[in-house]
Amino acid sequence: MSEEGPGLRDEGLGSASRNPGMSPLASRDHVLRRREVYAWAMYDWANSAYSTLLITVVLHYLQEIVLPGDWGPTIFAFGIGGAMLVAAVLSPIVGAVADANCSKRRWLTGTALCGAAAAVAMALVPPNHVVLVVAAFVLMGVCFELSLVPYNGFLPEITNEKTINRVSALGYAMGYIGGSVPLVIAWMVVRHGQSIGLPGEAVQHRFGILLLGLWWGVFSLPSIWILRDRGRPTGRREPPLKAARIALRQVGRTLTHVRRYPVLALFLLAFLFYNDGVQTVITQANTLATKELHFSLDELFQLVLMIQLVALPSSLLVGWLSDRLGQKPVLLTCLTVWGGLLIASGFVENKQSFWLMGVVLAAVLGGTQAVSRAMMGVMTPPKHAAEFFGFFNLSGKAASVLGPIQFGVIYYFTQNSRLAAVSLLIFFLIGSVLVARIRVAEGHRQAIG
Repeated sequence: MSEEGPGLRDEGLGSASRNPGMSPLASRDHVLRRREVYAWAMYDWANSAYSTLLITVVLHYLQEIVLPGDWGPTIFAFGIGGAMLVAAVLSPIVGAVADANCSKRRWLTGTALCGAAAAVAMALVPPNHVVLVVAAFVLMGVCFELSLVPYNGFLPEITNEKTINRVSALGYAMGYIGGSVPLVIAWMVVRHGQSIGLPGEAVQHRFGILLLGLWWGVFSLPSIWILRDRGRPTGRREPPLKAARIALRQVGRTLTHVRRYPVLALFLLAFLFYNDGVQTVITQANTLATKELHFSLDELFQLVLMIQLVALPSSLLVGWLSDRLGQKPVLLTCLTVWGGLLIASGFVENKQSFWLMGVVLAAVLGGTQAVSRAMMGVMTPPKHAAEFFGFFNLSGKAASVLGPIQFGVIYYFTQNSRLAAVSLLIFFLIGSVLVARIRVAEGHRQAIG
């Protein structure tokens, strides 16, 4: 990787020395913008500890130690669905307040550090205090989802039309690396815990969850220190409670604003469906692995690490392909692959086949997320960045309540996680039909007026 990073050369993010005629002020702006890009991507590095350890250590801890038996998978699914429901309600409010007060940095700080603290609390509470453990688990999920509102809102401010795809992909690539390192550390603790003074599964699991919180909190600091809101507040800075009440009224106005951009509105509707499927597969696939195929925690670590390592180059490749082939055809291809994976999950009978499915999933995982975020950025008016990305998060999380709950209900009544997984196909079918109707170029024209 060059010192400018992938795709950042000569696009307003490289060194000013390439342009001798550039003024000192412009040169300084370019240096700052490049610095902000990497600071922004560092939050993907930080919060990806949640993404990887959630579906390994946290899943195994809740399902095998805190709530052993049939209730474990159901509570895990319902807890994720509940967190997404709360985030869905609060996301547009957070986005509106962040825009009104130019306070994206403040919201990123609060949600990131609160989520990290919830993870630490979950690790410190003894496993027999089930209610407190589950409450910390849900709070951690809510904060994770809400932190993405100001984080995504920064993307249009630090990029332009030429770099948004690659910067978005860079963030996900950083996330795959940042999620892999704590995953390996937790894996080594589980394997060698006895020799380093951490005897017993419960202690080793709690160490992994503690690592999650510390990693998330510490590596959020570069983003918190460096990122800055651009522009001016749209009105007088208000106290938080009053700003929240104003924001509730603003949510209604935001619905009106979104309707002025019909292509963006259609994309948000499509994203609502297919992202529900993506998020549910990510969080629930390992339930299928453990309950149907009897994967051990050690095997889960290996599987998730493989997905991280394959998804890293794949996310960059999809960013490159979307620049050359267009965002829409690349996204539709990714959604088709997701549908095929769900159909295959109904027939998988051995661990080798599931590993192969994991490789294919990794190939489209980061790409789907990166191209979706980039499409949203292209069709979002700059003056409504945080507000509309709040709705982007709402669109992703409102229906994402349904996927985990659907999975949990079907599993509870059938004890068959294969059937629960195949049922998610409906979300990808509806999402693909809607994406096929989107005209990205027209959406961009509507955004820039």
